[in-house]
Amino acid sequence: MEYQVLQDEIKAAMKARDNHRRDILRQVHTECKAIEVNERRDVTEADVDAMLKRVIKQTKETLDGSIKAGNNQERTDALTAQVAILEGYLPKQVEGEELVTLIDAVLADAGAATKKDMGRVMGELTKRTGGNFDKAAAAKELGSKLS
Repeated sequence: MEYQVLQDEIKAAMKARDNHRRDILRQVHTECKAIEVNERRDVTEADVDAMLKRVIKQTKETLDGSIKAGNNQERTDALTAQVAILEGYLPKQVEGEELVTLIDAVLADAGAATKKDMGRVMGELTKRTGGNFDKAAAAKELGSKLS
């Protein structure tokens, strides 16, 4: 997601009075703004995606704590909604048959044959997909293909 699109989405949420969407997108915006201020550079699309993933991770951790505590259902529902909102802005993850095809291509290109090559193959998968792939499924598929 581009930085300008993020700002436009915040404005749209404000106009629609969608407080959950507005609040969680503002949190991502604050993280991105910190990059601009601290690193003195423009925010890239990769930065916004990284911040989305980071805020999703933080929100999921808070959600897990809220579920374990079990004392405030309204907060749990709000956190669940925020995670769903943020996941909607992430690029589509590579999974299923598309992932298997990509793994076969990477194995052929890298010439990987043993489990020792697994880290190199996973690194190449991350590079080709921008980290947007089902890592557990990829590891399981690689485990069955490498000896």
